Amino acid sequence: MGPVMYIDKAEIVAALQARDLQARAEWVERALPQLVDIHKNSVLLQMLGIDPTAMSSIDPQQRVAGPQD
Repeated sequence: MGPVMYIDKAEIVAALQARDLQARAEWVERALPQLVDIHKNSVLLQMLGIDPTAMSSIDPQQRVAGPQD
């Protein structure tokens, strides 16, 4: 299996708000972590009508923390 990929919760909330699904957006804001695991939450994302391939996925292993002292 490949690396674990995530979607920033803010992108999910914005997508739901753009479709005028405010109650769902508020639920996502309360219930999900800041980084949402695409694989673990695939059914939930599908139920919300969120296409992970249309979002900016994040691989935390690829993030650069900045200059190291």
